[in-house]
Amino acid sequence: MSSNVSSSPNTTFSLKILVDLARPATALKLHRSKIKAKQNGGYVSRFKGRGMEFDENRLYQAGDDVRSIDWRVTARTGKTYIKLFREERERPVFISVDQRSAMQFATRGVFKSVLAAKLAALLAWTAHHHGDRIGGQLFFDTHCQELKPQNGKQAVLHFLNALVNPKENLNQAPHDNLEPILNRLLHHARPSSLLYIISDFRGLTPHAETQLTKLSQHCDVVLIFIYDELEKNLPKSGQYRFTQNSESIIVDMNEKQARDYEQRFLEKEQHLQHLAKQHGMICISINTLADVLACLRI
Repeated sequence: MSSNVSSSPNTTFSLKILVDLARPATALKLHRSKIKAKQNGGYVSRFKGRGMEFDENRLYQAGDDVRSIDWRVTARTGKTYIKLFREERERPVFISVDQRSAMQFATRGVFKSVLAAKLAALLAWTAHHHGDRIGGQLFFDTHCQELKPQNGKQAVLHFLNALVNPKENLNQAPHDNLEPILNRLLHHARPSSLLYIISDFRGLTPHAETQLTKLSQHCDVVLIFIYDELEKNLPKSGQYRFTQNSESIIVDMNEKQARDYEQRFLEKEQHLQHLAKQHGMICISINTLADVLACLRI
């Protein structure tokens, strides 16, 4: 069982690997909070209707919604006018990706960091195929990087290139919990965005949960919880070697320790699912052995 970094596609990812996911992404759809979907519907269109962006006034016609009457224009002209709005089909899709050192781990399948990058790439390409703007956040042990949502293939490539070649800023504080990460998201993810957070959610403190709750009030939030199968099903007893680069340790695992660890993992997963359900979010659990395409199909 190892976290030894090499050039293997199971432990690292390249721009080509992420770009090649454009074609399979055509078979995917983007998620939307089930609770909010019932309230707001799915995508809105560019047809004129009750939307967010004012388009023009026109004379009232039989069958028009009386809530659309423009009372100021009506009072000024003596004729009944209504407001027409242009609804925007495109929406910002904001993808937050955990690339902290703890994500460079797996006992089978691919590293969590590799899985997170592939999921992010698939979602970015899917958003592009749907005509949405793509932006995101990449966070590491010592710094964060945000990318403003933009249209087009170049926006996706810019996002993927940032994943492969992240900018470093050592002036920022270490991110040992998610509170500062989510606080930054509150400032960068625009209201009404579809927001994906891909992480193992290490460091989800009560304060971080408060930030997550605030995000869910203004955005459609999808949590993608990444874990290694060993975290869910530990060996019952025995000695196991874990390696990272040239360092290694031997862990002597007894049955009680295994049961306690599994119980803590189960409680964490259940708590995340409960938090998501309580606040109208979607939570998807994906392990490092999973078929990423199958996990994102809805």
